Amino acid sequence: MARSRRSKIELTAYDDLFETDVSRAEASLSKIREIPISEIDEFPDHPFKVLMDEDMEQLVDSVRRIGVMTPATVRKKEDGRYELISGHRRKRACELAGFDVLKCEVKELSRDEAIIVMVESNLQRSTILPSEKAFAYKMRLEAMKRQAGRPIKDNYSPVGNNFEFATSSDELAEKVGESKNQIFRYIRLTELVPEILEMVDEHLIAFRPAVEISYLSEEQQYTLLEAMGYNDATPSLAQAIKMKKFMQEDKLTDEVIQSIMQEEKPNQKEKPAFKDERITKLIPNTIPRGQETDFVVKALEFYNRHLQKQRGKER
Repeated sequence: MARSRRSKIELTAYDDLFETDVSRAEASLSKIREIPISEIDEFPDHPFKVLMDEDMEQLVDSVRRIGVMTPATVRKKEDGRYELISGHRRKRACELAGFDVLKCEVKELSRDEAIIVMVESNLQRSTILPSEKAFAYKMRLEAMKRQAGRPIKDNYSPVGNNFEFATSSDELAEKVGESKNQIFRYIRLTELVPEILEMVDEHLIAFRPAVEISYLSEEQQYTLLEAMGYNDATPSLAQAIKMKKFMQEDKLTDEVIQSIMQEEKPNQKEKPAFKDERITKLIPNTIPRGQETDFVVKALEFYNRHLQKQRGKER
């Protein structure tokens, strides 16, 4: 009976027991291969932009000279093609350099695991736009919730403490080094219409006012966009909070939005009469603010009189 029990004991394989770091590294290297770029698909809803900037030009030059030093990360799809998880800039650089293949490490990952790896790798970039953080945090938090079997709530609030996402958001906050409330503020930006979100990326609208604006409906946001253009101004935090309050009370009409945007802000400087630098640089600094138009009109009148005298002499 004792012999029978001993015969069922599974012994660890000798090679596995004494596997070295070198052998493990060799096993990892076996998954690195040159994959035709034509067989690699973009990651669905990838939130990070691949910009044609100076950094990309330098990367293309580097790839031409020495190739791709750090492999991209992909996973194999059911249809036999590959899905790019990290390395979107490297892939684009290879395309611009005229390469047909990309050095990749093939990993076996689930959809949610792939999302987490994709976000982690891209958050290492030196420059990240607010919109990129917004969608990246949202994708990763939802993936973490699914992995933990927690329900997903779309109503993210900077002061939310609902139990079903408290643990996941705490984990994410610790990993990315931002407070949980700040993460929720970023995620709120995903509720902005594209035109306003682009203004946030371009630093035309401050972050905190943008968070408050995100609570407005799509129609209200587009009305606000028109009001911003008409008044040549963006909302302050106080104005954004006021609009959100009116919205919550179901009193935010087009007229109210326009009225709020017409309010004079504290320490607001009077807008220059002209935006064209070719005009503004010719106006002396001694001309008081608000009298630029009079100065330009007088200058044009003087110039016209000069032209008339010149024509009279030519006759």
